[in-house]
Amino acid sequence: MNTMDRRDNLLGACGITDARDRLLSADAPLAELQELCGGDLPGTLAIPELLALVQQSRQMGLRIARNFSAFDGDALVSGFARIHPLSDADGGGCELLVDNWQRSALTPPGSREFADKIDAIDRATAEVSARLDARQGVQVLSAVAPDAAGLQLAAMAAPGSAWSDLVNLSTVSHHQPLHWRLLDGATCQFAGSQRHWRIRLIPLGNDLHAPSGFELLLIADEPLGAVAADVNEHADVEDASPTRLVGTALTPVLRQPIARIIANAETIRARLAGPLRAEYSEYAGTIASAGQHLSAMLDDLADLEVVETPGFTTVREPVDLADAAARAAGILGVRAQNRDTVLEVVGTKGEAVATAEFRRVLQTLINLIGNAIAYSPVGSTVRITAEAAGEGRVAVFVADQGPGVTPDQAERIFDKFERLGRDSNGGQDKGSGLGLFISRRLAEAMAGSLTVTSAEGGGALFRLELPAQ
Repeated sequence: MNTMDRRDNLLGACGITDARDRLLSADAPLAELQELCGGDLPGTLAIPELLALVQQSRQMGLRIARNFSAFDGDALVSGFARIHPLSDADGGGCELLVDNWQRSALTPPGSREFADKIDAIDRATAEVSARLDARQGVQVLSAVAPDAAGLQLAAMAAPGSAWSDLVNLSTVSHHQPLHWRLLDGATCQFAGSQRHWRIRLIPLGNDLHAPSGFELLLIADEPLGAVAADVNEHADVEDASPTRLVGTALTPVLRQPIARIIANAETIRARLAGPLRAEYSEYAGTIASAGQHLSAMLDDLADLEVVETPGFTTVREPVDLADAAARAAGILGVRAQNRDTVLEVVGTKGEAVATAEFRRVLQTLINLIGNAIAYSPVGSTVRITAEAAGEGRVAVFVADQGPGVTPDQAERIFDKFERLGRDSNGGQDKGSGLGLFISRRLAEAMAGSLTVTSAEGGGALFRLELPAQ
């Protein structure tokens, strides 16, 4: 049992920070939380929730007293924090006191699902996304915002470099290497953009202390606004056509307000702000679902513009299809659990490596697996298989146990706005009818193909085939 589990819930803790927000000394509970959050003693305060309070108190020279909560990797720690700024003669830092120190023995029910939804919201809101290796080096970075095009070019020009070398960190005054927990939630700016960007680092793998890699998301604090207007004003006639309206002008402006609606509705639904009658919680869930549907529609329409742009191309990089399949299944794990669906991933890493764009392959697999979950009966199995396909090709198969497809449906299923021609969940969750059309376009842009047949024993079998590395 963790030593913090054995502590009296009413214990307090105190600590001292310096002018650089380093935790110099701390009582045992605070020191242990510092270590669990990836920090050292002495070392930069690694508890983001307390770091924000300390920085605010130090910069304003005011005492702060408020509730806080933090996740230590296994459970929720909470208390009432009192921050007292110290004079320059005393080091210019802060005295940190925490009363009513409490630690939940288990993660609160539903919190993992809620955290997954927050991650999904941030993915929908992010205008810059990247895949990082275990040392936070950039493997691939993609930007949909016009004012982030320079960042994407800089990342492409220096593959493998630390992502933090490409931006100016606003709320973290120390250079790399830093534990990922200290960077998650920080803000930054970069050349070419006047906006402030919030950083999300989502660890990959099961070990939060030593992740196998990271998903980096940059979320703008302000809408594109005047920047987007300036881009449109000076754009060529072709770029100003209606086919570029959603992705260039509407999506960047609408992402944040929609994300706030979803986040606030989810907060109400999960009763994180306090007790609430059941019917109001259900109303909030309906609002959140509608917001997520609208966000997904915006993404689909923006992607539709991209894949229909003349000369659209994708990045060429090695993509391990077994790894991509496992990641896609992991992202959709909560959705599958909600329908008692088993996601079975078959394939050995390294045996089916394609030349494609990782982000686009992952996008396609998430769409195929998501459809398989939606169109399969509750309690069924979705099987995802990655393997070599012969003659310099590799493939991923996604097989569900749903009603399957007829030859006529197989012809129409990839048409624009075609809603699969099948019933899902009694007619629910049909989506925009653009996902498979976009997925096939992405496959073709990567010199591959996407087809569907009936699976053995019933259901649909989708085949994504790509050139081998």
